Amino acid sequence: MENELTKPAVILRWAITLGWAALIFSLSTETYTADFTGRLLAGTFHWLHIHVSRGVFRLLHAMLRKLAHLTEYRVFALLLYGLPSKKSSGHWQPRRAVYCILGAALYSLTDEFHQLFVPGRHASLLDCGIDTVVAAIAMLIPYAQERISFLKSSKTSRQGHPV
Repeated sequence: MENELTKPAVILRWAITLGWAALIFSLSTETYTADFTGRLLAGTFHWLHIHVSRGVFRLLHAMLRKLAHLTEYRVFALLLYGLPSKKSSGHWQPRRAVYCILGAALYSLTDEFHQLFVPGRHASLLDCGIDTVVAAIAMLIPYAQERISFLKSSKTSRQGHPV
């Protein structure tokens, strides 16, 4: 099968995915509290000579922290989806996408549970919901890639060109 990956490639993909999960875990530690990111954002604004009201700053800070969730779990879901299986065909696999969404959701729950025990952090089911929705939206990327590929190959074959 032309899409089958070698064992080292499979190991590398798993290592990258597990590394990303470890990064998510580390971002949930005491080091990356809201105070830390607030100081980081304030320092960046100061360096760039940007002045905003406290209300605008709080809004931007909250958006920055939620953007982190968007990035973390979009990448995580795509890494999970990209992991090869014996049935990998390079085509859209809805069942696999559902498992990736569930995997990201479960990991998000464990991450929020972990934060219950981290000083300066708190657990949020809203964050779990955001993470799960982001993972679901991320699954539109491989779906769209497969559809675009299919449409291109259909157009080429209708025009009489070799596929």
